Amino acid sequence: MFVLFFPQNNAKVAVLGASGGIGQPLSLLLKNSPLVSRLNLYDIAHTPGVAADLSHIETRAHVKGFLGPEQLPESLKGCDVVVIPAGVPRKPGMTRDDLFNTNASIVANLTSACAKHCPEAMICIISNPVNSTIPITSEIFKKHGVYNPNRIFGVTTLDIVRANTFVAELKGLDPARVSVPVIGGHAGKTIIPLISQCTPKVDFPQDQLEKLTGRIQEAGTEVVKAKAGAGSATLSMAYAGARFVFSLVDAMNGKEGVIECSFVRSEETESPYFSTPLLLGKNGIEKNLGIGKISPFEEKMIAEAMSELKASIKKGEEFAKNFK
Repeated sequence: MFVLFFPQNNAKVAVLGASGGIGQPLSLLLKNSPLVSRLNLYDIAHTPGVAADLSHIETRAHVKGFLGPEQLPESLKGCDVVVIPAGVPRKPGMTRDDLFNTNASIVANLTSACAKHCPEAMICIISNPVNSTIPITSEIFKKHGVYNPNRIFGVTTLDIVRANTFVAELKGLDPARVSVPVIGGHAGKTIIPLISQCTPKVDFPQDQLEKLTGRIQEAGTEVVKAKAGAGSATLSMAYAGARFVFSLVDAMNGKEGVIECSFVRSEETESPYFSTPLLLGKNGIEKNLGIGKISPFEEKMIAEAMSELKASIKKGEEFAKNFK
């Protein structure tokens, strides 16, 4: 007797906030992937229409829409991966932190449902401020007694995507071949691109390096300004979110050597959460690969980011403790 081996391309993925600016293009990219067999779309408005629209695409993922809090539990049952882009976008003049009050409650409610209805799923949080929403998610899972730090991810992939693009532009390289790890957090100066670890190796004079770093850190604001009040980065964020989910599902399917940076529970620095390159595996984080060798300029950036990072984390933890 012999057994045919097929890769387990049967991931059941839920998108919470599927009708929004990030949720719709993200759902489109997930529907287009052979890795996804079921796609559950949840939101408080418009999901039946988004699901009907996507369901006509000639790929195998079966799409279903779920509407409103009473259908949230059903949308999560049996899910392997839950992606959460729900929340309000930034407007000109706003920092990611200004979104805190609205988005913190949204994330707490949604992750509470995840803890109840799919406690084993990989949870990928896109909702800003990520530096606070990941600690919120962890604390909510702890409250429900199902916390596993290896399965909760803050999606910072857009910082990496931007760093790769901007470095490639400056050096005339193919962006698909450039890889810059970005560590730290996901807001302003907590975003720390490790240009010294870029492959292929690149060099910039200090003034250009500082300008490039500043652009990567403020790239989200660049989009907010260009959209002039009509939203924030949605299409590039959807691309980055999908890239992270595909890497995660590949690793869950047994693919080896899958590495992505993500904002997670960490012991790599004095900050309890920190983004570094992670080796992904069947159960989420297989190994934290740490910071590695860095330049004095990068060391200084880490030191300068610490107080802001810790304050954002504490703010998230405090919120979750008082959340009913």
